[in-house]
This record gives sequence, structure tokens and C-alpha cells, in this order.
Amino acid sequence: MYGIADIDNCYVSCERVFRPDLEGVPCVVLSNNDGCVVARSNEAKAMGIKDGTPFFQLEQLFPGQKIAVFSSNYELYGELTGRVISIIRQETPAYFRYSIDECFMYLDGIDHDQLQTWGENLHKRVRREVGLPISIGLAPNKTLAKIASKLAKKYKGYHHCCMIDNDYKREKALEWCPVEDVWGIGRRYAAKLQALGCKTALDFARHHKDWVRMMFNNINIVRTWQELNGEDAVPNEVLAKKKTICTSRSFNGMVSDKETLRTHVANYAARCAEKLRTQKTVANIVGVFINTNAFREDLAQYWNFQETRLLTPTNSTISIVQAAHDVLDRIFIQGYQYKKAGVIVMGITPDSPIQQDLFDINAGQIEKMRRLDEVIDRINRINGSESIVIGAQQYTQKNGKGKAEVFANAIKHEFKSKKPTTRWSDIIKLK
Repeated sequence: MYGIADIDNCYVSCERVFRPDLEGVPCVVLSNNDGCVVARSNEAKAMGIKDGTPFFQLEQLFPGQKIAVFSSNYELYGELTGRVISIIRQETPAYFRYSIDECFMYLDGIDHDQLQTWGENLHKRVRREVGLPISIGLAPNKTLAKIASKLAKKYKGYHHCCMIDNDYKREKALEWCPVEDVWGIGRRYAAKLQALGCKTALDFARHHKDWVRMMFNNINIVRTWQELNGEDAVPNEVLAKKKTICTSRSFNGMVSDKETLRTHVANYAARCAEKLRTQKTVANIVGVFINTNAFREDLAQYWNFQETRLLTPTNSTISIVQAAHDVLDRIFIQGYQYKKAGVIVMGITPDSPIQQDLFDINAGQIEKMRRLDEVIDRINRINGSESIVIGAQQYTQKNGKGKAEVFANAIKHEFKSKKPTTRWSDIIKLK
């Protein structure tokens, strides 16, 4: 049996851990630069607040309504969800963290008759020790476990844990689940399935396997069909590591000078390198894109993307930042007002062994870079994200006296909460 633990309304729930006064109050969390709504409490959903609603429209759409608004606080979310994972590590024979708020669990060794009680007790322990609500789905494969977790979240009668362990429960769950909500079926395939008359997961599952192969010619869709029919078809390595990593962000305002753009790109490249190290991989290719604001028809428009291949695959922050800067130098054109940039690392492979290039003059620095990144990662884990960054990641701006001042972050976050679990300056004070 497989299980998946899914944190309910993750970002909002994290904000509420240290704000019990917000229980029952509509809450939303905004995207980077306070652009739009990316997380909503159940109360906010009931009000009609949609995912992706621009922040500036909230007051227009819901005048006079009390809504608690927060800027994204990923340091807080990462630390609290990490505590949830530490409990799962203690309670399960094996697990794999799928995203910041989801974790797959492999439950071989736990008696089948005890699984329901085990899941309910796991929810209680996480709620008691961390303060976050989780929903648990149990099933013979990962796709059905995802559907079960959605049922556990939606219906209180499951006591936060839903188990699909026979064909009757499976068909009832598939009949309830819209086809677009099935894990592994993207928007494009969902639209095609709906056009073919498959409105629910059960409609899709009842087709013949040969029909699925003929209509889609996609192994992942076939595997999803197999799992909906009770087979265990999605291999674990499909979940294991990302093959492409992208970090991008819209700016707070427009950026026209190259140095500021270089700093943004350096931060995105550093984040990609950190993600590579987290999953113990290296990248062969680094790409960069920049674009202007397509909604500003009064301004000149420009978009470009280019990439460079690394002589030696790496996850070094310094090496990936340097490669990203080299690409930016090729695509940057003076005179445009840029609104967004991003860094993409591709050609991802395991970090051991690494095939070095005979002509790479930096090959001798690999071990030195590895030790440097390990130290920086360890300090940032202990003292908080970005406690230490490389010089290229620091923004500079002129103060009122004409002198340059250095500051760490140019992201707009006017409603950001404190980080009481990772910053001494934000520790909770009791009266």
C-alpha cells in the first residue's frame, strides 16, 4: 500500500500556526512581489476568492470584507513542513517528499487492518506537535492515493484519512473525481478527454487500454489509466528527480539597467543550484530568458532565450551564476523596460559520478566548490535562508546622499510575517 500526506491549504495553515486569532478568518497568501493570490483558506474559497486573483482587485471585488493578507514567506513554510516530514520519517517504513506540502509514503510492513487507525493517528500527531492539518490518502498505487487524499480533505467523515482498498471504493472515488483533477493528466490531455466524453476519472478508466494507447500514444497517460484500474504502474524513479529546473520571477516594477538584471539572474541561478544539490544532481545546460511587459502596449516589446552547455556538469552556485551571466550578456539589449527574467537548468544527471571535460580549465576547482557550497548550505539551514549569499546576489541602490547601499532582497513583500522558528530576531516573546 501507498500513502500520501497532503498539508491542507499549506501556506495559509503555516501562517495560522502562530496566529490562532485567524482561525475562521478568510486568509490569502500572495505570490512574489505581492502580485496575486496563490493560497486561500477555506473561508476565502467560500467567499469566492479565486486562485490567481490579482491583489489589487481584492478590495474592489470584496469591499468591506475582512481578509487577512500575507506575502509569501517560504522560509517559514519550508521550516514548518520540514517538521512534518521529520514526523513522517519516524512513522513510516519509507517515504519520498514530492513537494513542499506533499509526501508519498511506502507502507509495506504495516498491517492492513491497522492502516486506517495509523493514518488517523498520524494526522493527530502532526496537528499536535506542529500545528498543521494534513489529509492522508491510502491506496494500492500513487494515483489512487492522491484521489483518496482529496476525499479525506473534502469530507470530514473520513477523519482526515481515506483508504481505497477494494474495487467498490475505487469506482466510487473515480466517479466522484473530475478527470481534470487526476494526478498525471495535464490541462491539454484533460481537455481532449472531456471532448471524447470522459468527464470523470471513472469514464476514462472504463475505456480499453488499446483505446488509450491509440488516442494518446503517451506512456504516462497509459500508466495513469493502469493506476486508475488498480495497478501499480508509475515507477518510483518518475517521482525521484526533476529533469528540468526553472526559477523565474516578475520584478517589482520595471528594470532597465543591466546590473540590476544581472543581480536578479544571479539569485535565480543560485536557487537552481541549491535545488540541484538538494536532489543530488548536476546540470549540463544553463539557460536564461528575459522579457518586457506584454500588457504595456505603449512600450517597446522584447523577448529572448538562449542557453549554454557546461564543459563539466555542475551544481556549484558560482559556476551556474557565471554561466547564467554569460548568457545574459548575449541576450540583453539596452533601451527596453524588462518585467521578468528566469534561469533554467537542463540536462540533469546524478551528481556521482561526474564526467569531467579534458579541456575544462576549472575542473580542478570542483572539490573546492563542493566544499564551499556545503558550508554555505549548512549555515543557511541553521541561520535562515540567504543568511550567506555570493556577492553577485546582492542588490545595490543609491540612497538619498548619492551613496550606494547594499540590500539582500528586491522583492516586494509588504505583508510578510515573521520567522519565529528560524530567526532569533523574530523569536516569540511571552509577557
